[in-house]
Amino acid sequence: MANTFGHLFRITTWGESHGGGVGVVVDGCPPRLELAAEEIQRDLDRRRPGQSRLTTPRQEADRVEILSGLFEGRTLGTPIALLVRNEDARPEAYEAMKDVYRPSHADFTTEAKYGIRNWQGGGRASARETVGRVAAGAVARKLLRVAAGIEVLAWVAQVHDVDAKVDAEAVTLAEVEANPVRCPDAEAAARMEERIDAARRRGDSLGGVVCCVARGVPAGLGEPVFDKLEADLARALMSLPASKGFEIGSGFDGTRMTGIEHNDPFVPGADGRPHTLSNRSGGVQGGISNGEPIVLRVAFKPTATISQPQQTVDRSGAATQLEAQGRHDPCVLPRAVPMVEAMVCLVLADHWLRQRAVDVLPALAAE
Repeated sequence: MANTFGHLFRITTWGESHGGGVGVVVDGCPPRLELAAEEIQRDLDRRRPGQSRLTTPRQEADRVEILSGLFEGRTLGTPIALLVRNEDARPEAYEAMKDVYRPSHADFTTEAKYGIRNWQGGGRASARETVGRVAAGAVARKLLRVAAGIEVLAWVAQVHDVDAKVDAEAVTLAEVEANPVRCPDAEAAARMEERIDAARRRGDSLGGVVCCVARGVPAGLGEPVFDKLEADLARALMSLPASKGFEIGSGFDGTRMTGIEHNDPFVPGADGRPHTLSNRSGGVQGGISNGEPIVLRVAFKPTATISQPQQTVDRSGAATQLEAQGRHDPCVLPRAVPMVEAMVCLVLADHWLRQRAVDVLPALAAE
């Protein structure tokens, strides 16, 4: 199984939803970075279950333990092992579903691939796996902020058919965290909360869109061919559970524009480098960052496991009906926000380190 992500800044996540714990090994973090468990915990607290009635009622403190890679509060440059123990696992809740394939879940496909699966909450296919990603993303976030002055912030931009109006250039963390939906548009957030709660009460679920901005990204990150920055961002974000779509900049709306409408005109910048009047490129041109904010959107489907009756089959191929039990989010969007941020941080940290290996000789002067 492909459980490792990244080139220079690499992570390997491990653990199952209802096993002893979950975690991650971060390899490639530079030495001497000041890092405390509290900094990792802040992001884990935003991801953890049981935050409100809008999320799964599973109660997990998700308290991180740093097992290696730090000494006297600084990274050593060696692998950083992070552990979060499962405290509220209830595998018995899935006993009735062990021989039944949940619709639109990974049950059938996992068994088709490996010939065996952990039916207790989905095993590795569970969103519980993202604990490791968010923990590692917090390390990458600290590196980006200290070494490069980069800030990454995400928010819920859409739930079902409710859209928010948010200025990606000005939105703040305080505005995102002002309500349990994590939507900075207070009016839209109230309607989103009503929709999610109604879906929860009727045993259904909703999907939506998370938007993310990365500010302060220098020009030059990314590669011109296979490892384009937007390609690696898409790969990272589409690896998240329940993600079904990715857009950067104008995205699919750009197909409705002409070239003159879509192009971002360059103008001289006060800092001595070119800037663009618009940002329909989303901060990436030719696979390489151009120094403007990177703005992207990720679509998440409605949570697959719901409690309403659904048609399915069992392992013998016989038709049956399933009313799923267990504890599940009626909408993944509020908890997906730190997950999106984590994956963006991991990609940017990796490409920032890769660019440090490229940009070693003096730049050629313009003639």
